[in-house]
Amino acid sequence: MSKSTAETPLMQQHAAIKRKYPDAILLFRVGDFYETLGQDAVVASNVLGITLTKRNNGKADAQELAGFPHHAMETYLHKLVRAGYRVAVCDQLEDPKQAKGIVRRGVTELITPGTAMNEKLLDTLSNNFLASVFFSDEQQGIALLDISTGEFFCTEGNVEYLDKLLQSFKPAEILFPKTKKKLFTEQFGERYYTYGLDDWIYSGTYAQDVLLAHFQTLTLKGFGVEDLPLAIHAAGAILHYLKETEHHQLHHISSLQRMTRNDFLWMDRFTIQNLELLESGREHGHTLLRVLDNTVSPMGSRLMKRWL
Repeated sequence: MSKSTAETPLMQQHAAIKRKYPDAILLFRVGDFYETLGQDAVVASNVLGITLTKRNNGKADAQELAGFPHHAMETYLHKLVRAGYRVAVCDQLEDPKQAKGIVRRGVTELITPGTAMNEKLLDTLSNNFLASVFFSDEQQGIALLDISTGEFFCTEGNVEYLDKLLQSFKPAEILFPKTKKKLFTEQFGERYYTYGLDDWIYSGTYAQDVLLAHFQTLTLKGFGVEDLPLAIHAAGAILHYLKETEHHQLHHISSLQRMTRNDFLWMDRFTIQNLELLESGREHGHTLLRVLDNTVSPMGSRLMKRWL
């Protein structure tokens, strides 16, 4: 950002907030509009199909600018999250008419593909899982949470087992330690939306302490996961991430369920595809799920799909 641009109080405020959320599209509320600047504006223009202009009336140091009316927020937010972007919503925190000087602003919500809760951002017939993977020498731990329903699962296993779980649950976002990005790609490919967390979040007793504090218990024995240290690391990292992304109302997440491999019949992806269990490769083709799903609510449909 050029010096002349940064000198305006509004642009100084925008720059300060953007530095806190460098990897998110910042929707910056200005009056009746949400504005995006710089590279955020370029991305927003391409994804949302909105006009890309310049701030500072076409001067050499002008920044790209793209915006939309605040009442269209849900429509455009849906498109950005669906396209796989993290979005930081920066609102006005005081009445502009009563503000002395520049209006105070701050990020009120950080939405990522795996933390969306708004019904318009979700497929009502499918869970929207956020996953977390912790790597060890031979075994890995994994946790999966649907923040919209509170369903929280964890387990441990080898790479083959975790790969099957990721194929089945199809998480919208996967967390892992930053230093394990190359290892994750080698083992599970690049078909998932991922986000790396600092390694210390997965280390020591921090993750267990986060879980104990959330569930307000002295141990995790009541959940049957006390002998799954790798899974505990993964689960604790998920709760940490939710707080970091401004998700503080988590009382509905009241249990952590253990998944046991031998409780299920496992099939590889090609068998699932050829049997047309969940999806059909033919246009207007029927699936086993479609035949069985006579549920009367989205909750029932999600449960049926997960069982299958």
